[in-house]
Amino acid sequence: MSWRKDKDQRRAERGYHHGNLKEALLQAALDLIAQKGAAGFTFADAARMAGVSPAAPYRHFRDRDELLASIAQRGFEQFEQALTQAWDDGRPDTVTAFERVGKAYLRFAREEPSFYSAMFESGLPVDSNPPLQAASERAFAIIRAAAERLAALAPPGVPRPPAMMMALHIWSMSHGVASLFGRGDAARRKLPMSPEDLLEAEVLIYLRGLGFPTDRKPAEQGGKSAEPPPVPPGGTPSGPWGRPK
Repeated sequence: MSWRKDKDQRRAERGYHHGNLKEALLQAALDLIAQKGAAGFTFADAARMAGVSPAAPYRHFRDRDELLASIAQRGFEQFEQALTQAWDDGRPDTVTAFERVGKAYLRFAREEPSFYSAMFESGLPVDSNPPLQAASERAFAIIRAAAERLAALAPPGVPRPPAMMMALHIWSMSHGVASLFGRGDAARRKLPMSPEDLLEAEVLIYLRGLGFPTDRKPAEQGGKSAEPPPVPPGGTPSGPWGRPK
């Protein structure tokens, strides 16, 4: 065997016996997304970045789209955790809790731009990947829950808008600010205010336009909230990250 063939064989063996090939590929893809965007690299690029042979990734992923889908799913899982922690079941009051959700949304876009890009900018057909769709819907369900609480604040005589419509409107505002101004990459635009302040102002103007009170309500004696009880969802949550039900 020639020296060249021996070297190639050792490289192939190293590619197929990587200590943690799947994690190495995921990290390599995240690094490439940070450098080139979700559409700017190939399956072979990810293998090269991970230091394995071009054939090695096929042991874990069918193709580049499946690799991206795995990253997007992880991103949505982390996103759900961040939003859930920020929402904290609407404590101490709905408006304050929702403001935290908005800040968590912007923080995730800023601190995890590669995950954010894989989740929202990769062009993946979410509804053809059940695990990815389920993860995205669980994340959207947090915003849907907040919208249900916000809808319950409608004062007497003010028509209560559909919670799903409110969820989509508020998601659109949050996503727009995050994508244009709150990113942790070169796509971020400059603002004379913080992205958090911009989003807070947008949401308050939106709620006031609907006739909702936006002042914080102190808790009643005994620790019970003075707000109306939450409205139960009208079915399985669905939203912009999956197929509407």
